[in-house]
Amino acid sequence: MSRILLQTTITAHPDDWDITRFSLLADELRAAGHHVIARNRARRGDDPVLSHLDEWAFDQLWLMAVDTGDGLTDAEAEAITRFRRGGGGVLTARDHQDLGCCLTRLGFLGQVNEFRDSTIDQSHLCDDQDTPTISWPNYHSGANGDYQPVLAHSPVHPLLRTARTASGHIEWFPAHPHEGSVLANVPGATAIAQGRSAASGRRFNLAVALDGDVAPDGTPMGRAVAESTFHHFVDYNWDLNCGAPSFVVEPPGTQISGDPSRLAVFKDYVRNLADWLHPNPRAGLDGEPVAHAALS
Repeated sequence: MSRILLQTTITAHPDDWDITRFSLLADELRAAGHHVIARNRARRGDDPVLSHLDEWAFDQLWLMAVDTGDGLTDAEAEAITRFRRGGGGVLTARDHQDLGCCLTRLGFLGQVNEFRDSTIDQSHLCDDQDTPTISWPNYHSGANGDYQPVLAHSPVHPLLRTARTASGHIEWFPAHPHEGSVLANVPGATAIAQGRSAASGRRFNLAVALDGDVAPDGTPMGRAVAESTFHHFVDYNWDLNCGAPSFVVEPPGTQISGDPSRLAVFKDYVRNLADWLHPNPRAGLDGEPVAHAALS
């Protein structure tokens, strides 16, 4: 099983998407047998863990990029890149407009994340017409608390496989009024799942996997997955009773609370991710699991 760092790109904040709002995800990973450390940034400057990620005994980084641009320092981005060069698996999850745009520092993993271009008027591309303050990219897949159908190519990617549907693949993801944009636009990138805007009907990628990309010097990189939104994993989108920050004003839906069975199938995706991202044994990361007390 993997040693997973589940990390946000902000410091602790009770009225934001800090790590306390990803407790159900952490519980799900632990229930699958993984050793999970869940934490926020310790400070505004170089974080003592992220800036030395390649020196810790983690197998995977699940990075919830909930910042507006300042979520990674140069030292942290370099350490994450070294971590991937050493075979470490990385999942990133951002959201609409510029949320999580610190990810652009992460080489090919950054390039698959498309953010707002302030030099171009992209307002006509916005699918969410109910929240005009949010700019491109945003895809309206549905209300928080509802499901969205997953459009999967054949053959289905291993990350989407499940024995609990007749189709053999995961058919529903949690929905969100304004998801971000991830592209299969670099070597080794594959769009593993697509959604369809409930407003415009346009298709968009829900997740892109990187498998086989290499560093500039030819070093193979660890596997990675880029999610169009962290709302696929946040507590509020799995259980509305967990609550959301005060700035979330969109009316929620009730599909998940009315039929939690489809969410249970979606959690196969979470387990698939943790299995798929687990690296091959690599030098330099064979230490003992990090004690909880050492990380804060």
